[in-house]
Amino acid sequence: MTAAPRPESALLRRTRWRLIAWSGGTTLLVLLVLGVALYAAASGSLAQTGQQQLRDRVKELAANQISMTMGGPPGAIAVTNDPSKIGVVFGGQASGTLAQIVPLAKFATAPDMGLAIVSGDVGAGRTTRITDASMLAAVARGEMVIREITAGDTPFRVLAMPIETPVGTFVAIVIGDRTNEVGTLRTLLVVLLGGGLLVLLASLAFGYVYAGRALVPIRESLRRQREFAADASHELRTPLTITRASIAELRRGRDDQATIERVIVDLDAGTTRLEQLVGDLLLLARTDAEAIDLEPVPTDLAHLAAEATETLEPVAAARGIRLVLDVQPSPLEGDEVRLRQLVDILVDNAIRHTPDHGRVTVAVRPGGTLSVEDEGCGLRVADVERVFERFWRAPDAPAGGTGLGLAIARWIVERHRGTISAGNRTAAPGARFVVRLPAG
Repeated sequence: MTAAPRPESALLRRTRWRLIAWSGGTTLLVLLVLGVALYAAASGSLAQTGQQQLRDRVKELAANQISMTMGGPPGAIAVTNDPSKIGVVFGGQASGTLAQIVPLAKFATAPDMGLAIVSGDVGAGRTTRITDASMLAAVARGEMVIREITAGDTPFRVLAMPIETPVGTFVAIVIGDRTNEVGTLRTLLVVLLGGGLLVLLASLAFGYVYAGRALVPIRESLRRQREFAADASHELRTPLTITRASIAELRRGRDDQATIERVIVDLDAGTTRLEQLVGDLLLLARTDAEAIDLEPVPTDLAHLAAEATETLEPVAAARGIRLVLDVQPSPLEGDEVRLRQLVDILVDNAIRHTPDHGRVTVAVRPGGTLSVEDEGCGLRVADVERVFERFWRAPDAPAGGTGLGLAIARWIVERHRGTISAGNRTAAPGARFVVRLPAG
């Protein structure tokens, strides 16, 4: 049977697609901006080159005014795409520019005199006039006019400007073929569209992969929160069940003083356990939210270890356990409250796992090294990696613990940029925890 999807799966899936959409949208926007800018720059550069070609041709015409005026009477200019036809060929390898000199007086009546481009056969082709009223008016005012026209399927650029000669004013008309220019722009557009599409698809693919990787910590956090809630509810249920049972017993034996005293002791123990558990849960919740700030100050780990060990002397003495303190000065910088709590957790854990009349050794060495050893049965190899997990307790662990102390200890050490490890003593049975903190 297929397992039902977890509630967070839909959330993570939506988040993943949103990340992909943002990645793809951003990439598309960048590609559009760059593509438009590149196409506009290329188009402008090619147009400027083509216009300069026409201007250079006009300069050559103007430099030879005598031959210009002797160029023969203007007439219809026949242009064909077939090199075997009479006329000037545009398009293909024979492409070039065509210059025509027209007297200004006759240019004003150009539409009547047939100044045009004929596509195809001269006699049967389609005629495209290269002048219009606005061009005639501009040239008559002495201005240079550049237009882009299309005859058939061939694009052209036309330049017309007046030229002063000793025998009067003439109009130079230069026509240039734009086939290569348009072809280059079309190729560039195809490359931009095709390349942009490939880049966009690659961006979406990488976005899909990296979004999945980016969500791994979130998925892990949600998993830990789910396990945390389940474990917390389980741990809270135990003292609440004890409390409910004690209340029921109290109701049955409310007239029995011995029962009342016993129930009060049970309720006090259950309340103490519940307070400890809730306190640890709140602390871990705040650590997950990074809502706890350390207050590092110059201190001495040996002094803090001695203070924490001294507060646990009554707990150890009640079971005949001897606390051995072997410390040397170890100055460092850290949060005194949290470091004292660290020692308290490790020593309390050692006391719980040490048999009656045993011994717990707390040692501090220069360089920020703290070790706590007990005389219990030690750690199984399979349990070494799990002792710092939240709510995890060994099958043979003594009653009374919450399974949160060592998790809190690891957090304190990591926030001090240190390391903590668990193992067994080498010379005798028992567990050994070692903490290494950056020395001050």
